[in-house]
Amino acid sequence: MDSEFCRTPLVLRGVSFSPPLFCAPMAGITHSAFRRLLADFGGMGGVFTEMLSAKMVVHENAMNSPWLKRRPTDGRVIYQLLVVDTRELTQALDRLAPVAGEGIDINLACPAITVQQQGGGSNLFDDPVRLRDIIRVIRAHHAGPLLVKIRLGRPTPDWREVLHDRLRLLEDEGVDALTLHPRFAEESLNRFPARHALHAELASETHLPIIANGDITGIDYARERMDVFASTSGLMIGRMAAARPWVFAQWHTPGLTVDRVEVWSRFCRYLEDDFSPEKALIKLKGFTPYFARNFVFGHTLFAAVQGAATWLEAKEKAGQFLAGPQPLIRDISLSGL
Repeated sequence: MDSEFCRTPLVLRGVSFSPPLFCAPMAGITHSAFRRLLADFGGMGGVFTEMLSAKMVVHENAMNSPWLKRRPTDGRVIYQLLVVDTRELTQALDRLAPVAGEGIDINLACPAITVQQQGGGSNLFDDPVRLRDIIRVIRAHHAGPLLVKIRLGRPTPDWREVLHDRLRLLEDEGVDALTLHPRFAEESLNRFPARHALHAELASETHLPIIANGDITGIDYARERMDVFASTSGLMIGRMAAARPWVFAQWHTPGLTVDRVEVWSRFCRYLEDDFSPEKALIKLKGFTPYFARNFVFGHTLFAAVQGAATWLEAKEKAGQFLAGPQPLIRDISLSGL
């Protein structure tokens, strides 16, 4: 891409993310098996874990948990946390200490009702007192990069003032960078386009590096919007990375060809390495809606896997679909996902 912001590394507290291209945290997707697959292709400077409950982390073993563990080939991994208060937070940070030196991220963006009811995601964004307390605990116990993911807040007449106040709080408390998904808190991905035109305005209000997120599908999308991304320090791709884990590699090698059947088989092996058959089936069912969009008749693959009752049945039915020649879709759509 003909822009320096995607070539110049993003350096946070001495940790270099090069190139400044990131895989987004995706629930049920960015576990250790998917991160391993993504790393096989490379091309990104960092990958975020799926949102991990701080209370859950306390009970995980960082060296073998499929949510926490990492391999030497994984590259830069940033651990995103669902935090609602400071209770057990230090214990969670201690548990992450062996693996999370390259970054911890606080989710202040998730609009899911269940997350908000717990007091996390956009609910935490709304509560500056609680947010400040949480950041101070993390900053006191974590010396590495600290990031936050935010949306624009609530669609009230004073949303700009509220967002401005949060940016000051994040700066004052030692946050190093933020990922901005420029939608309001409860706007859906399919009904409301990301307001990337706001990046320049918001970048002028903070010294924090901004990683742009929302609707970004690859180099073509970014190239067509070079002007609106010029003020950002990095780009984050989410759902397209689930559909095409080679999307970051293609950013640098546009002519890259990929054997999708082999990729599917390899991912299944990785799931088997990290999960029990029951959990592997759940993870495969979460991955399939995205990956199936590569095929003209992908709905058949989707239905086969979703209808499977066991891991072996899912592999067998998917294998039957993939055994024959399958026409591919060149420019896939992620609408409805």
